[in-house]
Amino acid sequence: MPSSRDLSVSTIAIHGGRTLDSHASSILFPLYQTSTFVHDAVGVDKGFSYSRVSNPTVDALEKAIGALEGTPPAVCFRTGMGAVTTLFLSVLRAGDHAVLSDVVYGGTMRIFHEVLYGIGISGSFVDTSDPAQVEAAITPATRIIFIETPGNPTLKLADIEAVSQIAKRHSILLAVDNTFLTPILQKPFELGADISVLSTTKYIDGHNATVGGSLATHDEKLLERFRLIRKTIGSIQSPFEAWLVLQGIKTLPARLKLHCEHAAEIAGWLEKHSAVDHVYYPGLDSFPQKGLAEKQQSAPGAMIAFELKAGTEAAIRVLNSVQLCSRAESLGGLETLITHPSSTTHADVDPELRRKLGISDGLIRLSVGLEDAADIIADLEQAFAATNCSE
Repeated sequence: MPSSRDLSVSTIAIHGGRTLDSHASSILFPLYQTSTFVHDAVGVDKGFSYSRVSNPTVDALEKAIGALEGTPPAVCFRTGMGAVTTLFLSVLRAGDHAVLSDVVYGGTMRIFHEVLYGIGISGSFVDTSDPAQVEAAITPATRIIFIETPGNPTLKLADIEAVSQIAKRHSILLAVDNTFLTPILQKPFELGADISVLSTTKYIDGHNATVGGSLATHDEKLLERFRLIRKTIGSIQSPFEAWLVLQGIKTLPARLKLHCEHAAEIAGWLEKHSAVDHVYYPGLDSFPQKGLAEKQQSAPGAMIAFELKAGTEAAIRVLNSVQLCSRAESLGGLETLITHPSSTTHADVDPELRRKLGISDGLIRLSVGLEDAADIIADLEQAFAATNCSE
């Protein structure tokens, strides 16, 4: 097969990093649902010994993700938070410090507050949309900058290239949580990042069938460190879920194209609706960072956040009145999911801090799926009408 550098992204999603199995040349890589592997002799094996360390099906997924990222094979985990936790345990020790986006997934905040602070690792959550604030937060103990862009759930952006220049000046690592866009819509490494973080649970799988995460980098020593920590804490992706994600990846570019088309139509409708106070979507002219989105993303994505003029109680009623949208706290699947961040994804965040970050109790997050956009709009309209939000 030609080098991935010579192939389009749709072709890479189907063929990149993939090889036929050596036994039957199955077009789908086999599922090696096994805990252990037989050694040919003492100290002699075929590269696999125990599935907590590595597994052929997981290896196949890692090669496929690496092909999308443009890196060596990634390292895959049982959950997205398994990837995030491994990242921080790999590069930080007691006394070290990290700079992180203030608008970030609640679980990333929780790992610091509930685990890392307790073992002597500190973190500063700052407005990474302002590179000056990022640089001001760096201390002699800072080892990594961790940005999530677009941020969850307000979709606030960080300028990856600008932050990467700061990281390089200070000889520290830059990791980018690229879950909302994937390597299809945003390429962190081309913008100077050292590490790409994905929750494969979301768009990479795309079918709400698995939970997983990945870390990708060009640095072989970091990859070795990630695998060592993963083996030690036992957080490797399971073979069956890896096999499912291998199938989901094949349609990723096609799915994202439709996701984005539908999201743009729905965001435009929401912005014009008399019941809606504000819409957060990087593709709208009203989005304050639209220029940055156009610079570092190939599309605005398929996540929308919005607030109603009628306030929090009305938002809750709308959430409870939808009939086609599914009330759920994940994202990136075929089905449109509607979420109340302050009671789900960011429930563990102090309410005062949530409000400071723009995560009001009335904020609604929409992960736009592949249903016809007109049907989603009709569902939202009937929910607005049923709760007396429409004027």
